[in-house]
Amino acid sequence: MAEVSPGSGSGRPERVGALVVGSGFGGSVAAYRLAEAGRSVVVLERGRAYPPGSFPRTPAELGRALWDPSEGLYGLFDVWRFGGCDSLVASGLGGGSLIYANVLLRKEPHWFVRREELPGGGHERWPLTRADLDPHYDAVESVLRPVPYPVDTEPYARTPKTRALREAAGRAGLPWSPAPLAVSFAPHPGAPPGPGLPLTDEPYGNLHGVPRGTCRLTGECDLGCNNGAKNTLDHTYLSAARHHGADLRTGHQAVTVEPLEDGGYRVGYVVHDTDGTGPPVRTADLPRRLIDCDRLVLAAGTYGTVHLLLANRARLPGLGPALGTRFCGNGDLLTFLYGRRGTPVPPPDRGPVITGVVGEADGGPGRGHIVQDGGYPGFLNWLAEGVRLVGGAGRLAAFAAGLARDHVLGSADSNLSGEIAALLGPGGGFPGVLPLLGVGRDVPDGVMGLRDGRLDVRWTTATSRAYYEGVRTTMRRLADAMGTGFLDNPVWWWRRVVTVHPVGGAPIGDRPEEAVCDPYGEVFGHPRLYVADAAALPGPVGVNPSLTIAALADRMSTRLLADRPPRRAHRPAPAPATALTFAEVMRGALADGPGLVLRLTVTVDDVDAFIDSPDHRAAVRGAVDCDPLGGRLSVREGWFNLFVPGGLPRHRRMLYHLHLDGPQGRPLTLTGRKEMGDAPGPDLWADTTTLAVEVHPGRHTPGEEPGAAPLCSGVVRVGRLDFVRQLASMRATGPAPLAALARFGEFFAGELWGVYGPGR
Repeated sequence: MAEVSPGSGSGRPERVGALVVGSGFGGSVAAYRLAEAGRSVVVLERGRAYPPGSFPRTPAELGRALWDPSEGLYGLFDVWRFGGCDSLVASGLGGGSLIYANVLLRKEPHWFVRREELPGGGHERWPLTRADLDPHYDAVESVLRPVPYPVDTEPYARTPKTRALREAAGRAGLPWSPAPLAVSFAPHPGAPPGPGLPLTDEPYGNLHGVPRGTCRLTGECDLGCNNGAKNTLDHTYLSAARHHGADLRTGHQAVTVEPLEDGGYRVGYVVHDTDGTGPPVRTADLPRRLIDCDRLVLAAGTYGTVHLLLANRARLPGLGPALGTRFCGNGDLLTFLYGRRGTPVPPPDRGPVITGVVGEADGGPGRGHIVQDGGYPGFLNWLAEGVRLVGGAGRLAAFAAGLARDHVLGSADSNLSGEIAALLGPGGGFPGVLPLLGVGRDVPDGVMGLRDGRLDVRWTTATSRAYYEGVRTTMRRLADAMGTGFLDNPVWWWRRVVTVHPVGGAPIGDRPEEAVCDPYGEVFGHPRLYVADAAALPGPVGVNPSLTIAALADRMSTRLLADRPPRRAHRPAPAPATALTFAEVMRGALADGPGLVLRLTVTVDDVDAFIDSPDHRAAVRGAVDCDPLGGRLSVREGWFNLFVPGGLPRHRRMLYHLHLDGPQGRPLTLTGRKEMGDAPGPDLWADTTTLAVEVHPGRHTPGEEPGAAPLCSGVVRVGRLDFVRQLASMRATGPAPLAALARFGEFFAGELWGVYGPGR
């Protein structure tokens, strides 16, 4: 595997009872429940902590508040672009709770469908009921403490957009109710509400150590609450988890997962410079560290968790055909109301972002939905001014041209953070409208996969057309009742949507043929590996999904802590894969003179999995000829890694790790390294054919530090004639040999271009 360093700084990886990857609604709940039960818990969160007062507000701060390490961005917002939707998720301690609009609604009982046929084929199935989740809804609400927006209490009764939507819903004959919000409007339960009052700390403390205050009605919820009024996961579950001993590690991103022989798991992770003081760097270029655990909970969000599983599919044999399926955007639809005929829209900057819910419109052709008022803070009016500033139009044109180019070329780069940072500059956007937010039951027929190692989502609004038309009809009725105009989000012109609630990809279910996890979130065929975030949802929740994600994680934790025998399931037969083999001969000498020859055969069992995997690992067999070591030594087991991070940007390594049988069965380990990009100027031939080797006594696994000094070292090289023979020895076998050879060649050439191409 790729070169790693142990997480503990010792010769072996550290070991913990439970490792939680991600700190959103699933990861935070799991971390708290496990830590409270006395388990040793480590939480890996790629983003940084955001105490009250640290969220971005100025144009310059917002221009840097995006997540894309390759552009030197380590901010809060992570923006994605896929075939049928754009998406916004969060990166920070507390996950999506940092930027969500605080709404905690329970999934409607009749939406826990047992089997519902889908318009494009297939069906939606939930393997549990509302009754199964109600105790866990109760448990989560007791911690996050949602309260209905206090519309009948001053000064909240004067929130213009709340009153306008409530009255419009009444005129349109639609039900309205105040939104249940995880926001502190009063300093403690039972106290009178009031803006800006100091909040009393919970018994478990406050991990930030920064005072909090009640809601000031500034409409800043989705940008992060600088007053600390939101009962976000860092203020609640994560503070409680730390109180019970959980180790919360920010700037840590998991990249590899593999099972251990004892039933646990080993996770490789990288550490980001989330202060942004270092140069831009690809995540793949960062050195990898290791941590072992008895139980592993994946909760990195739909995109993070599914990418992690897809990229490590070769290490987790038996992940079934359902991996990457059941994706949808939870019915998210953003539209706008604007003033007309002398009727202005109510100002959106007074109150929380969402204050009311136009109730379920079920029974029609669109599978059911709700509509909520939206909002944004008044200071964002600088966005409109930014477009009119010199350079604003140029930035907008460049952004649009880039999107059009990527659409035509089918670019695999799905991350939009760098592009949006360039677009914003000092500002860009428009004010003067009231957003409406639709949430509901679109069709979960999207498929997630990898394309050149990047996450790719194939999903379209076409099969959900009836649903979206139903939502737009409800929104138009509200606009007409309010006397305002109705405006679609411009992306809808291309029948695209923007979702902040991506779900699916590792769905729960009853059988491994149609699900990745059992009804409690445990991955089929991989005991003690759990998925505890929106990826596990088998379809849309129909309302804001945060509460349901947290309740499922609480249910999973109850099952996990029961210490029942692991549920084992039959592993479906994997789809046929195309393999690749080639022979390689390297000749040279040890440092003190004797000759050394490596005669190896490299086998890639699955070319697609090899390329998509972050450490590009293959198996090695063969022999090593070296008289001082005992003549010809057979390779009992070996590993080869192609183009793994080299520790510096645009540096790569090829790694060899061979377990040898020495004289009288003496165990030896040979390690080798080819460095690419380590010297000024391109020297492609020398770098890719020169291998520095060391031979150590005993056996040690890849990434483990040898326990003793090397017995000997030397250098071997691939000669030109041997290189020709190596190319001639390449063989691909399986269902698509020519395509596999072409993809391998494209990958190889692309990596070399990344090291030696222009711009170095």
